[in-house]
Amino acid sequence: MNWIKHPALLKGQHVSLVPLNESHIAELVELAQDKSIWKHYAIDGSDKDKLKTSLEQGIADREGGTQYPFVIQLNENGQLIGSTRFLDIQENHQKLEIGWTWLHPDYWGTNINTECKYLLLTFCFEELQAKRVQLRTDENNLRSRKAIEKIGGQFEGILRNDMVRDNGTTRNSAYFSIIPEEWQQTKAQLQELLASE
Repeated sequence: MNWIKHPALLKGQHVSLVPLNESHIAELVELAQDKSIWKHYAIDGSDKDKLKTSLEQGIADREGGTQYPFVIQLNENGQLIGSTRFLDIQENHQKLEIGWTWLHPDYWGTNINTECKYLLLTFCFEELQAKRVQLRTDENNLRSRKAIEKIGGQFEGILRNDMVRDNGTTRNSAYFSIIPEEWQQTKAQLQELLASE
């Protein structure tokens, strides 16, 4: 029995998070060709085969209950603009990670990422009753670190050599989390951000 009941569809004002399926893969692969998207990731998703493999693995891991991948879809026209997922799902400890979020550069600096995080976190704390939601990013990805702190993520530290990239180099990761005691304040912050963006 998987903690997240499939299909989980999260609908916001501007975007919907729709469960990833095989029919989305070709469009995502084409969308992900800009190398700047992947600067701080463990894989270079502009490599079509690598991204296709990762997306297929996400679908397989959803069946096993350890991941739950979504596509990010504009409500106004149904266009796909990126992807995100729940990772490291551990129902026995009531915790999971939000990650693998990427957007086409046309949508950087918009409220789309904030709305995605709002939808994901609301689901985690109000549907799943999660005890811990983790977020992590490359230690050097200052834009991402600031974005996580802006939405209420509490910095926990740096894990050294946390990941090995597909080019063989290692990545240190900055870890953040949100716990239930912080959720109402975080939710209010997110709502304020969305209203002002």
